[in-house]
Amino acid sequence: MTHLEIELSNLRTEVLNMWTLVRSQLVKARQAVSDNDRDLAHEILQTEKRINALELKIDKDCENIIALFNPVAVDLRFVLANLKINSNLERIADIAEGIAKYVKHYNKPFSKELLDISQLMDMFDHADDMMLMVRTAYENENTKMARTVFQLDEQIDDINKRSIEVLTSYIQQHTDETEPALYILSTIRKLERVGDQIKNLAEELIFYVDAKVLKHVKKKKLREDLES
Repeated sequence: MTHLEIELSNLRTEVLNMWTLVRSQLVKARQAVSDNDRDLAHEILQTEKRINALELKIDKDCENIIALFNPVAVDLRFVLANLKINSNLERIADIAEGIAKYVKHYNKPFSKELLDISQLMDMFDHADDMMLMVRTAYENENTKMARTVFQLDEQIDDINKRSIEVLTSYIQQHTDETEPALYILSTIRKLERVGDQIKNLAEELIFYVDAKVLKHVKKKKLREDLES
C-alpha cells in the first residue's frame, strides 16, 4: 500500500469508530428516556467530550491528507465526504447530549401512555435503523442501500408532523402532565433533526461513490435520481 492508501484506510477506521460512538449515544439516550436513567444520561454527557475530541482529530487528519498528498478524483471525494460525515456525526451526538440533558432536568419517569401516544420510542428505533443502514452502506460503498434511508426518514417526519396535534390532545386530557409532554415534544423535534443528519450521511456517501451531489436538489428531481 502507498502512504496515501494507508492514510485513507486509517481515516475510514476513525470515521467508523466515530459512527459506533455516536450510535451508542443515541441508543443510550433512548434507554435514558424510557427508564428515566439519570446515571446513563450523565454517561452520555461525559462521552460527548470524547466525541468532540475525535471529531477534531478526524478534521485535522482530513486536512493533512489534502495538504500532504494532494489527492484527486475518487480519493479527494472520499476525504471531502468524510470531512462532512464527521461533522454530521458530531451534530447527531450533540442532539443525543441535548436529550440526555432533558432527562437530567426533568428527573421524573415519563408515563407509558405518553411515550406510546407520542411514538417517541418508534422515532428512536427508526433513527437507529437508519444509522445502522448507512453505516453498513458506508462500509460496503453501497449507494443503493444508502438511498433507502430517504424513505425511512419519511416515517420520522410523519411522527413529527402529527406530534403537535397528538400532544395537544394529550395535554387537554391530562392537564397535570403538560411539562413532560413539552419535553417529549422537544425530543421529537430533536429526533427529526437526527433523521435529517443521517440523510446527509447518505448523501455524502453517494457523492463519494457515484460523484453525485444530492443536496439542495428539488424533491421531484431527487425522486427521479433515486429511482434511476
